[in-house]
Amino acid sequence: MSNVLNDYTALSNTSSRTAVNDVLNAIINASPIAFDSATRTQLIQSIINDLNTCHYGGSGSGKGRLTAGDSAQAILAVKNLGKHPLGSQCISSQSNISILLQLSSLKDLEASNEALRCIANSMLLIESARETFVQTDVGGRAAATELLEKSTSPDRIFLASRILFLATVSPSAAAPFIRSLVEDKISHSKTMLDIIGAKLDFLSLGILGGTKMAREAMTDLLKFVFNLLLHYPKLVDSDSSKGKNAASSSSQSEPKQLGEAWHPRLDDLLPPLLRVFNSMPPLFPSPLGAPLTHVIHALIGIPVTDTLRSHWLPPSNSPSSRSTRASTPSSPRTSSDNSPIEGPSSSKASSPMDKALSVLAAGRRSLSRSPSPMPSARPQDTLLRAYDLLEVSLSYYFPGKIDPDHLSVRDRAKSEGDNTCDDLLSPLVLLITRLCAADENSRKRMRDWVVPSDIDRTTALEEKADILGRCLRLMSSVYHERLKNTIGEMLFTMYDSDASILSANVGYGNVAGFLFNKGIMSAPPPPGSTDGISTPGDNVNPITGVVNRPRPNVEEEMTEEEKEREAEKLFVLFDRLEKTGALPPEQNPIRKAIKEGKVGGPGI
Repeated sequence: MSNVLNDYTALSNTSSRTAVNDVLNAIINASPIAFDSATRTQLIQSIINDLNTCHYGGSGSGKGRLTAGDSAQAILAVKNLGKHPLGSQCISSQSNISILLQLSSLKDLEASNEALRCIANSMLLIESARETFVQTDVGGRAAATELLEKSTSPDRIFLASRILFLATVSPSAAAPFIRSLVEDKISHSKTMLDIIGAKLDFLSLGILGGTKMAREAMTDLLKFVFNLLLHYPKLVDSDSSKGKNAASSSSQSEPKQLGEAWHPRLDDLLPPLLRVFNSMPPLFPSPLGAPLTHVIHALIGIPVTDTLRSHWLPPSNSPSSRSTRASTPSSPRTSSDNSPIEGPSSSKASSPMDKALSVLAAGRRSLSRSPSPMPSARPQDTLLRAYDLLEVSLSYYFPGKIDPDHLSVRDRAKSEGDNTCDDLLSPLVLLITRLCAADENSRKRMRDWVVPSDIDRTTALEEKADILGRCLRLMSSVYHERLKNTIGEMLFTMYDSDASILSANVGYGNVAGFLFNKGIMSAPPPPGSTDGISTPGDNVNPITGVVNRPRPNVEEEMTEEEKEREAEKLFVLFDRLEKTGALPPEQNPIRKAIKEGKVGGPGI
């Protein structure tokens, strides 16, 4: 569309506003792929130069084409041209990003936001633009920090968060920026972590109140937080290792993973993240989605250290820490959000955020099984919240007694986005596992919720339509590999990482594959001393976890139908052991008997 370029360059300071608007609208309404590379680049550069001339008196061709009143429309034209990577490549030059940063401070909010979108789009499409943005000469570091601090609307917080997220994606290019964000004071003794906490609380209220763009802003702010949690501890560790001698550095272990590397400077991020996690309403129909999934990702990067323990875990004598739960679970269809609760208990008075949450959520039912409203001074119970989310999520994605590998399960996850059940549920299970690993009381509570002492063992545990049944069915899944492994670790951790106690409670056959992959090649011996962990009685089958039923001693007393049922049960058991990897196919006695013609295959 070189004619559009000709039309634009033909404009002058004598051109009517109608003519200018017509040309700019032609660019805005054109398809992003309608321009060849040369035309696209020339148009972008000409418009940016004219905007710079209009507002800041900079030199550029076509002086006088644009006025201040054309700014929003002209920047929108640049944004449309920048949707193509070639256009973003032009926008990402140091001079152009500097000009757009200046334009983002215009009093015309529409023009200012469009300038920020141009920068964000170029950083998304062009990796080098992220490094350019944080260069000292460009001024992106200070501009982005100030933008987030001063933004008072979700759309502006979204733009600031998107830019900060993209600017901190690569620790190698943005290491000094990441360090300054965590370590430096911003203004009035505030740190970036203080600003993040305030914005998270503000957006939480917006989401609860249905404010437009609040969810999107929260999502990108949490992505930015995740980058800080992921990169900053590693940068500090890297600096520490550089001071070691060559011999010690050559023998150091592998780099620490998310949740293993930590620095106390990041401690202040945990309380606001927990407030978001415990107050965020689940989505419908799927209970998990942005931004709830993003806060879970952030939380699994924060360890349960001694200084953070009081934030993570409620006092052991508080009502929320008790193991007992009401017998009737709340329905995910009627529960809109979690009850209003305060941050971790302290001597400070309730914050405005806590009071506002109490007002907004008054009368709403909790996602937890206790339908009664919580008092405003009640401490957070993150484990209970995580368990409730897992329970309703498993119920949603694996309804009834469905086989986890059924096609409809994968189709349901695909219909709601690009995420799989592995992507959505594994981080939540990992969060529960880490809490259990750090706290004995948390392990006990999870055991009481998932495998209560009075559980009905007259039917197969893996066939139950409850959280235990769904977890055990997932243990033999083929398509949900990551979720299967994380659930196995959760169950293993719940029982103090003791294979004997785990097998005694849920049946060795249900966890044989998982234990085999952990190097436990055969069924562990019966548990000895269990340190207060309950185990079923001697009348429970150690392979199935189900009570032994008296069987006739004489084979002739069984009918043919009963014999067939028993044979089928035996076949299914060995088949499950084979599928989970606990039993090699050549060692399966049923398969061997079928191959030798001693018995027939299972009926169809």
